[in-house]
Amino acid sequence: MKIQPLTPVIGAEISDLDLCNLNDESFNDLRDAFTKHSVLFFRDQPAMSPIDQVAFAKRFGPLHTHPAAPTLAEQEEVFVIHAHKDSKVANGNGWHTDVSCDEEPPLATMLQLHLLPDAGGDTLFASMYAAFETLSETMQNFLLTLEAHHESEHVYRGRYSDRGVEDAAKIYPRALHPVVRTHPDSKRRALYVNPSFTTRIEGLAKQESNALLAMLYQHQQRPEFQVRFNWSPNAIALWDNRCTHHFAMWDYWPAERKGHRVTIKGERPYLAPPEEMAAAPAHLRLSRQL
Repeated sequence: MKIQPLTPVIGAEISDLDLCNLNDESFNDLRDAFTKHSVLFFRDQPAMSPIDQVAFAKRFGPLHTHPAAPTLAEQEEVFVIHAHKDSKVANGNGWHTDVSCDEEPPLATMLQLHLLPDAGGDTLFASMYAAFETLSETMQNFLLTLEAHHESEHVYRGRYSDRGVEDAAKIYPRALHPVVRTHPDSKRRALYVNPSFTTRIEGLAKQESNALLAMLYQHQQRPEFQVRFNWSPNAIALWDNRCTHHFAMWDYWPAERKGHRVTIKGERPYLAPPEEMAAAPAHLRLSRQL
């Protein structure tokens, strides 16, 4: 297995690895790379069958069930990603972390794209470690005291109606999470609000909440926190929803883009006490200039 970091902050490309035939030692090495780089990319992979994709994802833990999206009839763990000229929306077209509105949001997401446009359709990923660690100490300390509401009805109601999903009577998930969460493996802190699902900060007036969230969203989207992935046929991305955001560009209309996604179930976000926090590796510490 070869690991090629793509930026000092986030992302690595993995080569010389068959995801369908990993021994335990190779999987443990892969999981270490996942913890270190937050998002991994795999090219030159065969088109994985739904059974194989689910089997690989389950090595990380039980799989998460999406509250609204269409899935394969024969493999309900697989969420079909599909955008074309008649689509109302394209999945992921806006900065977010997957399903943060759940009480226990996904640990990770694995996406393989089988059909690509001739150009466009890149996905951007941003490090929420970097977003938190580059704030002033005063702002960090303030954010550590806050919780934010994550809601989903404004995202999911009617979103998949063109794909036969009936949601008129659905109860849409919502949750209250810490604004800063501790990663259970790296022990680093990550900013955990996003413009798709986060609606307000608990305990602040509406004007205060809106102003603070607007500042944080702008800060999270700084280019130096990002890596951009240009897809190739059957390429795979595996990202950590606990410490990253992503944005799937819909710049390829009316062309088509299609693939399969599975997500691994995570834990309820929490903020560990200071004595359990790990410092950012020296080479990942960024300037705090805003």
